[in-house]
Parts: sequence; structure tokens; C-alpha cells
Amino acid sequence: MRRDDRIAIAPASVRRRRATLTPARLGIYAFLLTAALFFLVPLYVMLVTSVKPMAEIRLGNIFALPSSPTLAPWHAAWQAACTGLECEGIRGGFWNSVRITVPSVVLSIGLGAINGYALSFWRPRGANLLFAVLMAGAFIPGQVMLYPLVRALAAVELYSSLPGIVVVHLIFGMPMMTLLFRNYYASLPQELFKAARIDGGGFWRIFFELMLPMSVPVIVVAVIMQVTNIWNDFLLGLVFAGSDNLPMTVQLNNIINTTTGERLYNVNMAATILTSLVPLALYFFSGRWFVRGIASGAVKG
Repeated sequence: MRRDDRIAIAPASVRRRRATLTPARLGIYAFLLTAALFFLVPLYVMLVTSVKPMAEIRLGNIFALPSSPTLAPWHAAWQAACTGLECEGIRGGFWNSVRITVPSVVLSIGLGAINGYALSFWRPRGANLLFAVLMAGAFIPGQVMLYPLVRALAAVELYSSLPGIVVVHLIFGMPMMTLLFRNYYASLPQELFKAARIDGGGFWRIFFELMLPMSVPVIVVAVIMQVTNIWNDFLLGLVFAGSDNLPMTVQLNNIINTTTGERLYNVNMAATILTSLVPLALYFFSGRWFVRGIASGAVKG
């Protein structure tokens, strides 16, 4: 029997097993394993350090599991760590971040969806110029706009206030959200829009009854992007939020950079994990929707 005949009659499971051992597949697995270790090892160190007493941390073995695990550092990070003159933990910053993130995400996604819809289907006069201006704004470094925004918000008495920081995040998020929704709507069949127009649908009716229900994939992508960017923001919150509305990231920086007394690494690690829990949970529960949104054309173009 020839070799080709033996391969042809080999069981399908054997052929599949041989196919999984190709150099290309092994290289992919090696890359994925390396990438996973690159991101998971720091997370592991943070987790084990956050539940160790300081006596164990001073021994210097950062990879060792805790022999006497404790949740006291987490309690201290949440409601007892010093974030400046006050020692009330990071919980105040958490609620400040919630008050900043929720309206900023809702407004930026809502206005971005309307802009993308208008620029994709209605195309008003000067639409291309407006889109070019919005795209230019997406690539201007934020540091360049800090001083003009400070002066503008101070002139309308919004500087160092909760509405002021929401407006700033809305300004910085609008270009990217417009680009995201415009590219998504541009990938939809024009026949749907034309049929709705023939049936007598106007601007808002078509948007709310036709386009918005079809926008779930891109909305999920936009929510993940905006929540991550706004929740993790440090510079804008420090400059525009004011002392009464400092977000969680700013208070985390104050905890870690406290120079009085002993540096409590377990409390610092616990505070860092608490600060990152919202983006981590969002990716964990919405990851498959994010991939589905990308696959359906949410970031195409």
C-alpha cells in the first residue's frame, strides 16, 4: 500500500492530532502563553501582596503565597487610607468616579451616535468639512487643550465642578465616538435608509426606530472604550474635577505617594486593585460582546 493511500484511510482523529502539532500552531500557543504571563504575573503579585501582612512583605519574596492571609489591607484601602489631609480611604473617589463616568459615557455615546448617523445618511451641507474637523480633534494631544479649556470653563463658572469635568470628557470623547458610529453606519445597507424614507420616516424616527436598535454591537464597543478611558483618566480629573470631585485614580495616586510613616505596600496594592475593578469587570463580562462588535464592523473603516 502506498503512503498516500495509508494517509487517506487514517482515522480523522489521527489527522486532526497531527494538524494540531504544526510549527505555526505551536508558535501561536507560545505567543499567547507569553502574552498571558506578561499581563497575569503583575496581577498575581498585586493580589498576593494585597493579602499579606507587612511582616511577610519585608521578607522580600514577592511571588510567595501568603502564609497568614488577611483582608485588613483591603479594609484600610477602602475606608481608612490617607488620600491627603483626610484618611477616609478610596471609597469617596469611587463614587466620584461613578458620578463622572456615567453622564460622560451616556452623553458622549448619544451625541456621537447622532453625529455618525447624520454624517452617514443625511450628509448636511459641509458634512465632510465637519467630519474632518472632528477627526482632527481626535488626534490633538490633550495637554495642548488644557489651558484653553481651563480659561473657557472658568469664564462660564464650570471650572473645578462636576458638570465641568463631564463637559471636558464629552469634548474629548466626541471625535472618536463620531468616527466609530459613522464607520459602523456607513457599513449598513443604504437600502434600509431609503426604504424608511419612502415610508415617511423622518430624522429622529429613523434614528430611534431603525438605526439605534441595529447599533447594539457598536454601542457595546463604545461603552467599553469610554468607560475604560474615563474611569482610568488621571490628568483631566486632577485639573478639572476640583477637590470635592477627585476621581479614584487621583486618590490612588495620593495614597501611594504619601510620605508620612511606613509605606504600606499591601494597602497600596489593594487600593490599586480596587481602582481597576470596574474596567476589569467590564472586560470580563462584556468581552465576547466587544469581539462580536468588532467582527460586525463596529471599528471598520
